[in-house]
Amino acid sequence: MFIQEPSGPLCEQRLYTDYYPRAAFDLENFHPKSFPGGIRSWLNGDNGAACRWVPPGVKILDIGCGFGETLAYHQQQGCEAYGVELDENVRKAADRFHLEIHVGEFDPGAYPPGSFDYVTLQQVLEHVRDPLETMKGVARVLRSGGCAVISTPNAGGWGARLFGRRWINWHVPYHRHFFSPESIAVVAREAGFRVDTVRTVTSSEWLRYQWVHLMSVPREGVPSAFWSPRGKRTLPIKVGQQLLDVLHYTRINHLLTRLFDSLGMGDNFMLILKKP
Repeated sequence: MFIQEPSGPLCEQRLYTDYYPRAAFDLENFHPKSFPGGIRSWLNGDNGAACRWVPPGVKILDIGCGFGETLAYHQQQGCEAYGVELDENVRKAADRFHLEIHVGEFDPGAYPPGSFDYVTLQQVLEHVRDPLETMKGVARVLRSGGCAVISTPNAGGWGARLFGRRWINWHVPYHRHFFSPESIAVVAREAGFRVDTVRTVTSSEWLRYQWVHLMSVPREGVPSAFWSPRGKRTLPIKVGQQLLDVLHYTRINHLLTRLFDSLGMGDNFMLILKKP
């Protein structure tokens, strides 16, 4: 008998629930997202996080909210915060820390039109099946004058050019779409937004992850020791990662990341779209 594997939302939910790193997260290590401020935040590339662009005291929807640390951050800022997350593993954090998270796909019909002041998509738009339809849904739930804050990988930056097929953000099967300033402008216009900000701001951690990824790329069909909780870290990988951590603490990764961001060639786009 032929049994077809499930496809669509259920299959995607299994992909994130069973294979993404959050399956191994420990609730005892949960804490609201935080940033040191000042020059340390600049060196870290903290403004590459969508939550950093959301002011205190607003109503916010975080699509792809991960384990909920950003929702806890927004709550500390006096915001009324809601989240959407496909990964079933987030339920335990939502229950334990009383977070308002819908587990499943983003459904704009679940919210009254004009419900939110801000909608954030932190490393999300590259994952969705239909970015234009997603952004139309975002426009529907935003009030007039509201903002969509988006971070998404830049396939035209220095990382993709240097590392080629081993660039960390060629992240199959999770990453489906990549954007240029021109293509995001088309999506914004068709969805009913105007583009307010386009710049590259990249977390310095990304470069550390890139080195680890280069060292631990598995053969086809084997779970990644870096990305998947099912992956196995061999002794050479463990030792290599410790050496890369030492390199990271020298701040070389930070300075390189800031350099390429200043040239507009960073690995991460920071986008702000406004609803007229």
